[in-house]
Amino acid sequence: MNLATATAAAVTASSSGSSGLSINLFWVIVAALNFLLFLALIWVFGFRPIANVLAGRKARIAQGLADADQARTDRDSGVAERARVIADARRDAQSLITAAQKSAQEQRETDIAATREELGRLREKASADIAAERDRALADLRAQVADLVLATAGKVVGESMTDARQRRLVDEFLAGGDVTEGRQN
Repeated sequence: MNLATATAAAVTASSSGSSGLSINLFWVIVAALNFLLFLALIWVFGFRPIANVLAGRKARIAQGLADADQARTDRDSGVAERARVIADARRDAQSLITAAQKSAQEQRETDIAATREELGRLREKASADIAAERDRALADLRAQVADLVLATAGKVVGESMTDARQRRLVDEFLAGGDVTEGRQN
């Protein structure tokens, strides 16, 4: 029904009529139809878009809460994972330190053993050198003493001795033998 025809009908009914308060069924139906028409228009153009906006907002809030819960879970698992990684790194570092200390101790012991061995060799060589030098000095000393003894004996005895005889006598004397056995008077 058209609004203009309804208005025209209402004007004709009021001019024909009665005064006072009366309920006109036609106007009640027109008012109810107008109410329903405006309600449908408000529902289609007002409430439905608002409901869609509210539903979208509700979905975004729910998604935000779900994301926050996921982030909290990820953060908690990240903290646990980080603690595990740090513990693993500390354990690996400790094992590396222990291995390095063990290797250093072994190297130190090897170096000490090599140094002791070298010192032993040097000590033995020095002892041998000292013994050789002592023997050489004693031989030189014996030779000098023998020369002095022979020279003195030659002056005291007044006779001349041959070199071979003199050496034999000196060697026997130094060896602790009796020199008088080989002497002829």
